Order: sequence, then C-alpha cells, then structure tokens
Amino acid sequence: MLDIAHELHGWIGEGRDFAVATVVAVGGSAPRMPGAALAVDRDGEAVGSVSGGCVEGAVHDLCLRALEDGRTVRESFGYADADGIAVGLTCGGTVEVLVVPVRGGDPVREVYAAAVAAAVRREPAAVARIVEGPEELLGRALLIRSGGEEPDGEGPGGEVSGGFCRGPELDRTVAAEAGALLDAGRNGAVVEIGEQGSRCGAPLSLLVETSAPPPRMIVFGAVDFAAALARVGGFLGFHVTVCDARAVFATERRFPEADEVVVEWPHRYLENTTVDARTVLCVLTHDPKFDVPLLTRALELDVTYVGAMGSRRTHLDRLARLREEGVPEGALARLRSPIGLDLGARTPEETALSIAAEIVAARRGGTGVPLTGAALPIHRSTPRTR
Repeated sequence: MLDIAHELHGWIGEGRDFAVATVVAVGGSAPRMPGAALAVDRDGEAVGSVSGGCVEGAVHDLCLRALEDGRTVRESFGYADADGIAVGLTCGGTVEVLVVPVRGGDPVREVYAAAVAAAVRREPAAVARIVEGPEELLGRALLIRSGGEEPDGEGPGGEVSGGFCRGPELDRTVAAEAGALLDAGRNGAVVEIGEQGSRCGAPLSLLVETSAPPPRMIVFGAVDFAAALARVGGFLGFHVTVCDARAVFATERRFPEADEVVVEWPHRYLENTTVDARTVLCVLTHDPKFDVPLLTRALELDVTYVGAMGSRRTHLDRLARLREEGVPEGALARLRSPIGLDLGARTPEETALSIAAEIVAARRGGTGVPLTGAALPIHRSTPRTR
C-alpha cells in the first residue's frame, strides 16, 4: 500500500472513499511482491498495480464491490490446473490479494491516513495489517512510529496508533515485531502471531510495510565516473552524496544530480556522518592517501556495500596497505574491488551501470549471471542486509 502513498494521501485529503487491494502472498513467478497495491475510488479511478496487468480488471471489480458492501475480502489468482482458471497470471504464478474498503467513518481510515502521510513525509514508521485470520479482523491495522512509548504506556518502544480490539497483549506483540522490521529496514514481511498476542492460539498473519528515509549512496571522489554514478543512484532511489577533499572538483555545478556535495577528507566525513545497514559506499578516488584511511574505516561499518575503483594491480597494492593498517581478513572479504560487474564497460555511464548492477545484486541476493539459460529463479526472497 505504501508504494502508492502519494496518490492515497491526495485522495484522503480530498475526502474520497476508496478501496485498496494489496498483494499479501505470492507463489511461483509472480510479478509483484507483498505490499504492492491497487486502489480504486467510487468513480472507478485507479492507481497502482497488483500484477503488472494480468488480473487488474478483476481486482478493480473487487474494489468497487467492497466500496458498495463494505466487506473486506481476500482473493487468490493463479492457475489451478493445466488449463488455468478464468482469471490468472500469464507468468504461471499465484497471487493473493486483500481488498479493504476505506470510507468515511470506517475504523481503518484514520490508521491508513496516518500511514500514508508518514510515508509521504519519509518518516520512519511501520504499518501492520491483519491479512489472514477471523473475517472480522481482516484489514485492521496498527501504525508504529520510532520512539515514544509501548502501547500500554510503560517503557521505551514506538508511538502506536490504531489497534486490533483483542486486548493490549496483541497490540504490544505486533508493535514489537513491526518495530524490529522497521529498524532492520525490511518491507513487505509477513509475520505469524497468535490471536491473543502469544505464539500459541488461533494464528493471525500480518503484513508489515515500512516507510523510512531513502537509503544513502556515498560516492567518494569527484570524478567523471562519480557524476554518472550519482545519476544512476538517484534513479535507483538513493540519497546521493559526493565527497572529495578538493574544492575545485567537488562543486554542485559538476554534480547537479547529487543530493549533496561535500568538501572534506573522505575518511573524516565518513567518521562524522550517519550510515546504516542500507548504505552503500563507492570509493572512486583510487589514490592511497584517500583510499587507505577511508576503507579502513568503511570496512568497520555495518553497511550493505563497500566498493573501490582501480585496476587489479591497484587492488593488490590496496589490500597490502590495508593489511598493514591491521584490517582483518574477514573485513577485507567484504570489499568489492575492482568495483562493479564485468559488463565490458568503458564510458563513465557504462561503468556507473556496472557498479549499480553489482549494488543491486548485493542488496537483493543476485548472482550477476545472465538469466538466459540459467536454472535460477527470476524472483527470490531478498536477504537481510548486514
């Protein structure tokens, strides 16, 4: 649902009633993952997608029906046999969709409104929705924000809005689970919890979606390759920082597509800036006086990717210098050097594509091998970042 937060935020502001269909489970080669959503208002206007086009018409009809009768429903689409059912996915996978009416006076409207507003403002928040369980609970939601108090007001935790009307224990357990996923930067996770908030009793399945500021890409070295990489990084949704100690090169005019340009010694900047497990660090300086102190620090940090540019000879020399600085072998094994995948890249733009491809593979658990002829799943579960 949060993938269409901007559109839903506008609809809520206009007072529109709508129904939102969210992917809550997939099987096989399904085109969209849990959390993907399609919303339809009373006039039939639609935003978003749950299947890339395969079943949009049927889901559109379900949304209009939910707006009329006020019922939350869960439906499956896919192939039941060799002939396939009437409405299915051409890719052969299966998708399960939860359709929730969000009308004036509906209990979920306030929580959904707060959730999409937080996503629009890029505030750290998680929304947990019941997607499997008793019919009367389907679609109910809880919003958890970083900081604040536990649902019972005792002890540190997250600020909580909404609830499941099953007692404080369920709300407290869901808040803890969703808060952990928010801290880890995970989105679209399905959590199984007992109906009373324990691990026993009638099971409930909850879809947890998170919103947070965009991940950071920090590019060290104000070179032509950095300008191309800043462009690609922005396209991939990163907040891009270019850092170089040389003021004559590190200018906003040279890097108009970076979110910020910093003039500072790279290792000093890295010591004083904020990074997290989603951050990627790209070292393009290929100069030992910059590289060695910077990589010594970078390889200590809990970030998802550290890559360094240079020839294979430069790489071997760099490793020797880092060992002299006491960097352990386990940390050196994390270094992606020479940076990027083997695409035969020559130009700055091609090199940026090579680096970006390796970053995507590192974040998503890809191999980098061609899909043609490979016996690998096209869609796979995303591994937890470091």
